[in-house]
Amino acid sequence: MKNLHYLLLAFLFFQCQSSKQEDSKGTSLQAATQKPNIIFIMADDMGYGDAGCYGQQIIQTPHIDNMAKEGIKFTQHYAGNTVCAPSRCALMTGKHMGHAEIRGNGLVEPYGQPPITADAITVAELLKSAGYTTGMIGKWGLGIIENSGNPMKQGFDFFYGYLDQVLAHNYFPEYLMRNDKKEYLKNKVVYQDSSKWHKGYGSHSIEQVEYSHDLFANEALKFIETNKDNPFFLYLPFTIPHDNGEAPEGQRQEVPDFGPYADQDWNHDTKAYAAMITRMDKDIGRIMEKLKHLGIDENTIVFFTSDNGPMPGEDFTEFFNSNGALRGGKRDMYEGGIREPFVARWPGKIKPGTVTDHMSAFWDFLPTACEIAGIEAPSDTDGISYLPVLKEGSQEKQHEYLYWQFPEQGYKEAIRKGKWKGIRLDMKKNPENPLELYNLEEDPGEEHNIADQYPEIVSELEGLIQKAHVPSERFPKPGDHI
Repeated sequence: MKNLHYLLLAFLFFQCQSSKQEDSKGTSLQAATQKPNIIFIMADDMGYGDAGCYGQQIIQTPHIDNMAKEGIKFTQHYAGNTVCAPSRCALMTGKHMGHAEIRGNGLVEPYGQPPITADAITVAELLKSAGYTTGMIGKWGLGIIENSGNPMKQGFDFFYGYLDQVLAHNYFPEYLMRNDKKEYLKNKVVYQDSSKWHKGYGSHSIEQVEYSHDLFANEALKFIETNKDNPFFLYLPFTIPHDNGEAPEGQRQEVPDFGPYADQDWNHDTKAYAAMITRMDKDIGRIMEKLKHLGIDENTIVFFTSDNGPMPGEDFTEFFNSNGALRGGKRDMYEGGIREPFVARWPGKIKPGTVTDHMSAFWDFLPTACEIAGIEAPSDTDGISYLPVLKEGSQEKQHEYLYWQFPEQGYKEAIRKGKWKGIRLDMKKNPENPLELYNLEEDPGEEHNIADQYPEIVSELEGLIQKAHVPSERFPKPGDHI
């Protein structure tokens, strides 16, 4: 009886201590044993050189920089493509541009971009099958409610944001979508002439009250709070710092205030560009603080990147040297258009301060997420999990090559194998235009085309391009016979 009494006291003491521990952390002890949470944060049109940890000297990004300090920084990570929709398709489906369903931007009826099909297998579907609650907050660009690209049909339990990329240009929109319903905001919006390229969906607001990015950040914190006791995947593609091309000239970078740059002697868009990135950085800090407060920090891996390079030729991207030492920007196949900042933080799993030159791309995220979740990735993915790099700083399994194609501006394609990078331009004029060749180890700025010096390398890359490319009826490559 005495022993039973002591056992009862011990049990009550343990329960009391467990309750105190739960209260102090703001979460349950279940968080220590469940599958890791995955948060993937993506900027829009942010350059390789726009974050402090990648050399930025003016724009303040302390929380992104701290992610790199406490985690890992990739120096050779590539977007899925050089514009929004195909890059996001590669991220979601694990397919490079030779195989992806979406290989370029475009408009379809009734509105929005060409949708991914019902046959597409997304990372959200795979993680949902593994017991994850899946949420997407921000810009989708892969279909709308009325067609197969509806994110609610592609594995997401929750959606809040823009479906259409043109509507997403306006940071003070008429409405945002919550799951399959329009949620109207307090902004007063002016839509433009339907004869323009955007078919009348381009807009700007003359009464700017509710800023979409702020709504996204707050919604992300709510999603994390709501799902703290179960494994979750949060895909958070912000629209910052993409411009609103339909806003009045000189006011196309939209932000409620200039923040720490208000007193700078810069033009509106230059101050706004910096303020947008710093505003996003602050919200990344809020997310990190929320994870710590809930006691799930060590069970959550957070990624940050951008969907493609910065807008080229703009005063502000030139002023901030947004592409760093890289050539080109958005819509280019040069490094400035596709090489992106990429950092990841996972306390206790990723060694702080790790820097890797492992060559990786957006299509690697799907198999990586699957491995984190403890499930098999589809056998037809083009990706290779970089989880060993995250945990150990290096890995044996490497890509034979990376491949891109881009149907705008005369059609372009690019391929990278090791240190070699091949680029072909103006394919609509001549599908067999010669490849430009660059040695990225010696010439990361792609200043010297050395194709004439290495015909055997050019020939090898030509063969790999043929191997990588599968014809697409939606996005036919010049020279294809479909």
